Amino acid sequence: MPALEEKPRLYMDEYKLKQDPHDYGLADEPIDIETYKAKMRIVIVRYEGDELEFDLIGVHPAFANAFRRLMLSEVPSMAFEKIYIYNNTSIIQDEVLAHRLGLIPLKADPRLFEYRSEENEQGTEHDTLEFELKVKCTRRKDVKDSSNFDTIYKNHKVHSGQIKWLPRGKQAQLYSESDVGCIHDDILISQMRPGHEFDLKMVAVKGIGKDHAKFSPVATAFYRLLPEIRLTREVKGKDAQLLQKCFSPGVIGIDENDVAYVKDARYDTCSRNVYRYPQLADSVEMSRVRDHYIFNVESVGALKPDVIFVEAVKVLKKKCRKFLEEIEAA
Repeated sequence: MPALEEKPRLYMDEYKLKQDPHDYGLADEPIDIETYKAKMRIVIVRYEGDELEFDLIGVHPAFANAFRRLMLSEVPSMAFEKIYIYNNTSIIQDEVLAHRLGLIPLKADPRLFEYRSEENEQGTEHDTLEFELKVKCTRRKDVKDSSNFDTIYKNHKVHSGQIKWLPRGKQAQLYSESDVGCIHDDILISQMRPGHEFDLKMVAVKGIGKDHAKFSPVATAFYRLLPEIRLTREVKGKDAQLLQKCFSPGVIGIDENDVAYVKDARYDTCSRNVYRYPQLADSVEMSRVRDHYIFNVESVGALKPDVIFVEAVKVLKKKCRKFLEEIEAA
């Protein structure tokens, strides 16, 4: 890692941001592919289930923001596009029900399917998945004295696990319901009473978040600049405890001599609360590293977060090639 003084930093004063006097900002940085290749690094910090935290180091903010936007809006996924309602006697209006169903995430890997053409409304086994939901709420005759609705009524609550897959063509030979069905079986769709009934058919297609949020493969994808905190003088005793409370938990530690030290600045929110106290305002220097991005990506479950990032890179490469071809053709 480069020395602290070599990092381009933005200093955080009480009311404003201050640039490093030796850093002339982005306008002074010529874009050179070899320099970018030498400086750019990706470091995986945490990978747990569908959550990924990694550092993107040594890049222009335009690149970081491009990856974030591509993950949100241009990496495809499968989602319910058409809801055919043959019977709905529940209290949920048809359009609200269709919206709720459309946002249920599916396990289907979008890389295994094609985009459906506008001319073919019915779709094929290569670009369409079909599901059905047939549920009727009835009263259990064998239960008389109970105040628990789950005991009194059958199908009192309708969950995503009750949605059934209807294979098309040779799909049953290629996939199983566990490969293409709902990611979570416990998503509540509706609560019902006797006489309420659903008879629905759902059609899922491949799409991107730019067209509708239901196609976005991530629950969230964001980045922030790496915080850095430096104590300019010794802080001890009650002031050390007060300083510790000014920052996020785990950022400031207190040693055995009751002296404050920077334990881990990474997860600080840079709230600047320390400037509220005159006796502490001059004890801390806060900054952010201008080209060090902390990325957090949480997948909805169809694709792993590292796969989503790689797919975003592929989309960016494809856009760049198309742009170069148009320039050459002009």
